[in-house]
Amino acid sequence: MILCLDVGNTTIHAGVYSSAESVPKLVTQFRRTSEFRASSDEIGLFMRSALRENGVPPESIQAIALCSVVPDAVYSIRGACQKYFNQQPFILQAGVKTGLKIRYRNPLEVGADRIANAIGALEMFPGRDLIIVDFGTATTFCAVSRDKDYLGGVIIAGLKISMEALESRTAKLPSVEILPIKECLGRSTVEAFSPVFTLAKWGPYVKFSRASLANVFLELPAATSRSSSPPVDSRAYSKPSTFLITLFQILF
Repeated sequence: MILCLDVGNTTIHAGVYSSAESVPKLVTQFRRTSEFRASSDEIGLFMRSALRENGVPPESIQAIALCSVVPDAVYSIRGACQKYFNQQPFILQAGVKTGLKIRYRNPLEVGADRIANAIGALEMFPGRDLIIVDFGTATTFCAVSRDKDYLGGVIIAGLKISMEALESRTAKLPSVEILPIKECLGRSTVEAFSPVFTLAKWGPYVKFSRASLANVFLELPAATSRSSSPPVDSRAYSKPSTFLITLFQILF
């Protein structure tokens, strides 16, 4: 079994995958908040308990991979892996040889989560230019070419941050749940929130996709073949899935 840990600004999302099969198979997954820093003992005990509760013996973990955008959390998680699993975790970060060609001015600035997303997406959709969108604490957009060039991207505030800013800076607007919209005009204060945040979620995606197709991908070598590529295929995957494929690509 392989334990994959995706450490974000809001949560630690863990996925356990079977290493006995050529195609990675998700066995179980669980989450823990990352907003409050924990000791290595707290993290280690939590992971062992969560594994047992989900029917996975902690002793079956053969390897651990870690992708983190929270530098302060890495020390405690590494200690937990060493003490409670007797494993030295593989840490995905800038500088690790992944086969991805980073076209940033300073490649060390690219976040581990964006590297993981890019490698996993390339494995899922080989031979295609890709636009990868990650709706996390921050919403990130990445453009990756079929030749494994990480071309760059955009980072904007996530939905939760945007909503919290609106709530904290206004006197009467309440905290509400964002629900799918049936019409563009709300007829109550709560209903008036959803259209804005739903459009805020998908609007940048559409804009970035169109701009990338027009100004980035078609200017790359072999642009004529790109113009005749199959239609855009838009799919949604959980981040642990893309991260696991990244792990298999690097370790196996």
